[in-house]
Amino acid sequence: MSDSLAPELFRYGVGVGGAIIVAVVGTLFFEPPIRYLLYGIAVLDAVVTPYVIGKAMEQNDTATA
Repeated sequence: MSDSLAPELFRYGVGVGGAIIVAVVGTLFFEPPIRYLLYGIAVLDAVVTPYVIGKAMEQNDTATA
C-alpha cells in the first residue's frame, strides 16, 4: 500500500505552503512587531513540518512492521 505522506516533495510542500500562508497573513494584516514574529513562525513552520511528518512516517513504518 502506498502512502501519500512518503514523498519528500509532499512533506516539504506542506511545510512551505503553510509558511507562505502565515507570511502572507502577517504581511497583509499585522503591524511590524507582530509581523516579524509571524515571519519567524513561518520559517519555523517551513523547517519543522517536514521533519515532523518524516518522524511520523518512520513511526508508522515501525508500527505496521
